[in-house]
Amino acid sequence: METIRANLYDYPKYYDLLFGSDSQAEFAFLRACFNRFAIGHVERVFEPACGTGRLLIRFAQAGYEVAGLDLNPKAVAYCNARFVRRGLAPAATVGDMAHFRLRRKVDAAFNTINSFRHLPTEKAARSHLKCIAEAVRPGGLYILGLHLTPAGKPQCQEEQWSARRGHLAVTSRMWTLALDRRRRIERVAMQFDVWTPRRQVRLLDEMTFRTYTREQMARLLRTVGTLEVLETYDFAYQIDCPIDVDRYTEDVVYVLRRR
Repeated sequence: METIRANLYDYPKYYDLLFGSDSQAEFAFLRACFNRFAIGHVERVFEPACGTGRLLIRFAQAGYEVAGLDLNPKAVAYCNARFVRRGLAPAATVGDMAHFRLRRKVDAAFNTINSFRHLPTEKAARSHLKCIAEAVRPGGLYILGLHLTPAGKPQCQEEQWSARRGHLAVTSRMWTLALDRRRRIERVAMQFDVWTPRRQVRLLDEMTFRTYTREQMARLLRTVGTLEVLETYDFAYQIDCPIDVDRYTEDVVYVLRRR
């Protein structure tokens, strides 16, 4: 099998296949959150770090007004192409989720699969949350999902999953290379093994994530002040099964409401 060192976000077709498997559960959960926690009706939604638009397209097809941004031009192009194929106006733009401003306020925003942790510093994370607070109307929601760093040894240090669409099959493996709690850095390796009728290739990448304990995340949210934690869930996305976040919790979805 040929091995290539690459930025995996530059391969949106493979990324979309792998991460699209949970899209229906996330979509249903987000709509349930809108109905349960938002003050007023949710019609306009926004996704920072929207990637391939796997969730945005579902909302658009359900009648919502949608917008997204992402740093990766190839992901944005893939997202907009899928909108055009369905007769919809392109919804995504290239942009930095730590520095953006929307022309119109939205009723809800969401960022569900750890993209928040790509923000490398506390300053960048705070800037992102302040941008979100400016973008979301009072009473609107920001639903934010990420992996927290637990006390003691993390239970999950490696993940593997696979997906298939037609003649394309992709298997993904992600594992922790190093965890520096003092500097709040986690180095992660990720590989895609790709099979098509004509080619087999392994794509390798290394990413750096900022770490957050329960206390660090709570402190960050307090510094912003305008986003109130209403409820917390895990990645099972069960609207009637909220969780209590303790020192050992790893997967968390925060339901935040704009004051």
